[in-house]
Amino acid sequence: MLGLSKKDTTFLVVVIFLTLMTPILLQPFPEGSVLAQFNAGYPDLMQRFAIYGIFAIGFNILFGLTGYLSFGHAAFLGVGSYSVVWMYKLLGYNVVPGLLLAVVTAGLFALLIGYISLRRSGIYFSILTLAFAQMSFNLAYSVLTPLTNGETGLQVYTDDPQILMGAGSPNSPHFFGIVMNESAKIDVGGWQFTFNNGYYFCAIIAIIVFYLSLRIFRSPFGIMLRAIKTNQTRMTYTGLNPRPYTLAAFVISGMYAGLAGGLLASMDPLAGAERMQWTASGEVVLMTILGGAGTLMGPILGAGFIKYFENIFSKINDDILHTWFAALPDGLEDAIVFMVHPFIGKGWSLTLGLLFMMVVIFLPGGLIEGGNRIWRLVTGRSRNRNTPGKDAQHHPKPTAHVN
Repeated sequence: MLGLSKKDTTFLVVVIFLTLMTPILLQPFPEGSVLAQFNAGYPDLMQRFAIYGIFAIGFNILFGLTGYLSFGHAAFLGVGSYSVVWMYKLLGYNVVPGLLLAVVTAGLFALLIGYISLRRSGIYFSILTLAFAQMSFNLAYSVLTPLTNGETGLQVYTDDPQILMGAGSPNSPHFFGIVMNESAKIDVGGWQFTFNNGYYFCAIIAIIVFYLSLRIFRSPFGIMLRAIKTNQTRMTYTGLNPRPYTLAAFVISGMYAGLAGGLLASMDPLAGAERMQWTASGEVVLMTILGGAGTLMGPILGAGFIKYFENIFSKINDDILHTWFAALPDGLEDAIVFMVHPFIGKGWSLTLGLLFMMVVIFLPGGLIEGGNRIWRLVTGRSRNRNTPGKDAQHHPKPTAHVN
């Protein structure tokens, strides 16, 4: 189906199912329970899962397939956000023109940066992309203030033209009248499930771009990118020029980042220079490595993992901990809270850093490798493939006898 093999089609159907069922899957605990703190089925966080999943998928095409580590992808994220907000200001709150402009603008910007940066490889390429990203951040923050509104951020004002705004048009981002921030809530027992328009809009786009990345992975173009990652020098000796392929991968990756930035502005009509900082570029690197670089689902899992920690663990405070351990004796309760305190709240990044170190040390293939190990353990497929099967053991190869 859709040009995919049977295995890939099944994989895509599973991804579609999990994506559409996310509002239910991320609400495992009843609202009044102590563990409701760990629920993540609210619109803002679900939207970020989908948006940063798109960002990581695009980055994985460059880093996971081609082996080029970029520290400048936040520049394209910011360009996408600014493009969408400018379309709000000039045309109206329909997200479609802005998203189209975001993809095109980010692609052109990536073409310029990639054409220069890809003249070098390895650490020199990474430093060049970082330099371009920081230059873009400084331009947006303090130089191009008429276009970006500087440190305040670009937003929509009542005196903006908005020439396509009709009398009955919504006053917030929408998709042909479907308002992004509207939700339907359904109560089932002690659970409350929120089905948000904005999330499903991002989710459908995420499914489409995931399908495109799957086609890229399985295409001859994807095979060329893997060849570049494996041994670019040997590929050059065969007479093939790798630069057009690496530049194409860089541009595609930048367009994904621009789309993600545009979707951020589609959910919240504001664009700021902070989205172009080097920390945002580093975050997508962590997402890809944590989930599993070069895999299809790895970057999405990494994005969800980091955004979950950032939004859920950062909200846990001492009062919540005292509620959890209230049944313990006072002295033991205070001691446990004292020991756990540095790893929650504002210290969530410390917990994430420790987990990231453990994944890199013990699971070099990321969360995907961990899942594969668990699957082999459960299904009993841990036997070494080089071990001969039953037939080989009962019927050994004949040996030659020398007289």
